[in-house]
Amino acid sequence: MLKKILSGLFGSDRQAAPGATTKASDGVEYKGYLIIPQPDNQSGQYRVSGWIQKPDASGETLEHRFERSDMLPARDACDAMMITKAQRYIDEVGEAMFEPSPQRASETQHENNA
Repeated sequence: MLKKILSGLFGSDRQAAPGATTKASDGVEYKGYLIIPQPDNQSGQYRVSGWIQKPDASGETLEHRFERSDMLPARDACDAMMITKAQRYIDEVGEAMFEPSPQRASETQHENNA
């Protein structure tokens, strides 16, 4: 019984293999964006990560992979933190998150010139 209590406190819902991406949780709508938590299971803890999606005017869905360094022992707590951090990111960055990275653009330009 004590083992069950302790495992509940420290996140024993480790169903995926270490380093594996877990099944995505249900998405949460926020200001026209869909936030989908999908933490990575790493050594028995969960890394805050998932997807931010938004439909564009043409009907396509824009997607941004959202990953942070935060690690939490429980899946539910990790999902909640991902939603909170994604909401803040949406407020700060908005649709600019879907624009190509300047670093990637310069790498592509460099490859084309080679």
